[in-house]
Amino acid sequence: MKNIEMNRKAIHTLEDWNPFGMDDFTYDTEAADVVAALQNIDDPSVLGKVIQGVYEQSFEQWIPIEECINISYKLLAIKFEAKCIL
Repeated sequence: MKNIEMNRKAIHTLEDWNPFGMDDFTYDTEAADVVAALQNIDDPSVLGKVIQGVYEQSFEQWIPIEECINISYKLLAIKFEAKCIL
């Protein structure tokens, strides 16, 4: 899997996550920030904190760290699959 395909899958995963349950809304800016961070982070806790910070900064709403870590595991699985690290 190429990096572009990995990024698309990661963005789709974040859009499906929809942490604030907004109808007909995309988290394009936030997804781009998270995918950029995903390139350099392999630790789910660290990535979870980044996700929490990105969404909190944009929406001024707090997401429990457990939810952010859960999505970070999904994103890292996509990354590791793309890099053949599994």
